[in-house]
Amino acid sequence: MLAARKRAENKGGSIMGEEKVLYSVKMRSSLGGAHGVGGQHISGAERIVTKNSVEQEMISMLHRAWEHDRGAADFIQFKVEALRHEGITCCPLLPLYQIDTATKEEGRAAAKKELLRSGVSETAMGKGFAILESLTDSMRGAAVVDAETGERLDGLGMRGVRCSCMDCEDTCAYEAQMGAKGLGGEHPREALILASKVAAAPGTVAELCWSDDPFYVTGYVGSPKFGYGRITVMKEKGDPIGGRVFFVKHGTDMDRYVEYMQHQTVLVRVK
Repeated sequence: MLAARKRAENKGGSIMGEEKVLYSVKMRSSLGGAHGVGGQHISGAERIVTKNSVEQEMISMLHRAWEHDRGAADFIQFKVEALRHEGITCCPLLPLYQIDTATKEEGRAAAKKELLRSGVSETAMGKGFAILESLTDSMRGAAVVDAETGERLDGLGMRGVRCSCMDCEDTCAYEAQMGAKGLGGEHPREALILASKVAAAPGTVAELCWSDDPFYVTGYVGSPKFGYGRITVMKEKGDPIGGRVFFVKHGTDMDRYVEYMQHQTVLVRVK
C-alpha cells in the first residue's frame, strides 16, 4: 500500500497546491456482512488525494481489506467524495517521542503516567481504561470522556465518535521525516495523522489508543501539550481488540466537538 501511495504522489509538494478539487477516498471492510449489522470489522482506511491518484488508492485499499491480519473481508465499501479547498483546514503534525516498554503491563502503566501529566484526572483516567479493558469487540470510534469528572459524554456505546476526514498535506515531507526516525509504514502514519487532528480539536486534553490489529501491539497517548507519545507495547500479541478514548475539557461543546471530528476535513502539515 505504501508503495502505491508513493507512486501516486511522487511529484512531491503539498496536495493543496496542485488542484482546486481534492478527493476523499474512504474504505471500510468487514467479514460476514456489514459492520454493525452482524459483520466483524476487518479494516478501514482513508486518504485525501488528487484526482489522478483516486484509482490507485482504491486498489491499495482493496488489497488491504483482502489481506489483513484480522481476516479476508467479504464486505468492502468505498466512498469517494470531491472536496473544495475552502472547506479544508490545516493543523500541525504532533511532535513524536517514544516510550519503550516490554510488556502490556509496562505499557499501560506508562500510558497512565502520560495521561496524568497531560491533565487527565485520576478518576477520568480510570474510566478511560475501564472502557477499553472491558471491550469484547473493537469500537468503531472513540469514547469521549470528561477529563475532569470521568463521565462518558458521547452516549454512543460501541459506535463511539469517529475521527475522520484527514490526511497528510505533504506525504513526501512526512515520509522523509518519519523515515529518518525509522518509523515508516502505514500503522505509525495513520495513528500519527489521526492523533494530530484529535489534538487540534477544540477541547481535547488527551487521547488514549491501542490498535485492534492482532499483531500490532504499539499504542499511544496523544496530547496538544506534549505531542504523540508512542508506547511500544500496550497489549498482548494476537489480541484482536482495540479502541480509543478522547479526554476533553469539562464543559466542552459536544455538538461542536463531534462535528469537527466526523466532518471537518483536516490536512496535517509537516513543519
